[in-house]
Amino acid sequence: MKRKSILTIFVLLLSLALVVTGCGNSGKVQEQSQQEEPQGEQQGDGSWARVKEAGKLVVGLDDGYPPMGFRNDKGELVGFDIEMGEEIEKILGIELEWVPTDWNGVVAALKAKKFDVIISGMNMWEERKKEVNFAGPYGVAGQVILVKEDNNEDIQTLEDLQGKVIGTQLGSTGEKEARDAGFDEKTMKLYNKFPECFADLDNGRIEAVVIDAFAAPEWIKTGKYKRVGEIFGVNDEAYIGIAVRKEDKELLDKLNEAIDTLLENGTLREISMKWIGHDITEGIK
Repeated sequence: MKRKSILTIFVLLLSLALVVTGCGNSGKVQEQSQQEEPQGEQQGDGSWARVKEAGKLVVGLDDGYPPMGFRNDKGELVGFDIEMGEEIEKILGIELEWVPTDWNGVVAALKAKKFDVIISGMNMWEERKKEVNFAGPYGVAGQVILVKEDNNEDIQTLEDLQGKVIGTQLGSTGEKEARDAGFDEKTMKLYNKFPECFADLDNGRIEAVVIDAFAAPEWIKTGKYKRVGEIFGVNDEAYIGIAVRKEDKELLDKLNEAIDTLLENGTLREISMKWIGHDITEGIK
């Protein structure tokens, strides 16, 4: 009888263990089933949510590019793009973090996610549009030729500089226009930043600098240089905008909304008159 009771208890315990195990497995199966159930398709690409959650927009720029973005005597970043960025901060409710970057590799750095956007007076070239999207435009930039103040030669166009050595920034619209006019590595020196161009112009290593029209006044007011000829290269590719990665469409929409607001309320015109001396938004169609 005693042995029978022990056997009965053993069978009951074994049954109980099987029931508990079954319930545990059932819970796991149910939990796994719930995890595998689709949670619903995420709306949008998440780019704006990413920036908003971070509380900041990381921006690549050339910090040696007056009057768009450059360092003042205190080493602070100032200029048209910087002030426009401050207005974008107010509209979007986020901060902008500026990241100085080598201009020739700025698009590659954007695509490598070193920053979220590029705000640096960037021309909206067709070849660039194949790699990035642009918010804007927020301005129009033609090209001009600057020479030393004491240069008395009759220079009106790039063609008048054929046979001489000119300078411009590597990867700039100035380089593009000069190449279209027939300049090559033998007749054109390329620099990482425009201040290097003007250092060589001072030293007589080059005859002229090709630069964006809105950047020229900052150099002219030093009294060392003058503009010759008229503005050239004004076309659809002369528009400037904010470069955004192709996949970040929600962020693109937010930036477009901010630019539209600043154009409509006249803020960009005021910033333009302050930093450039004329309204670069006037030619936007």
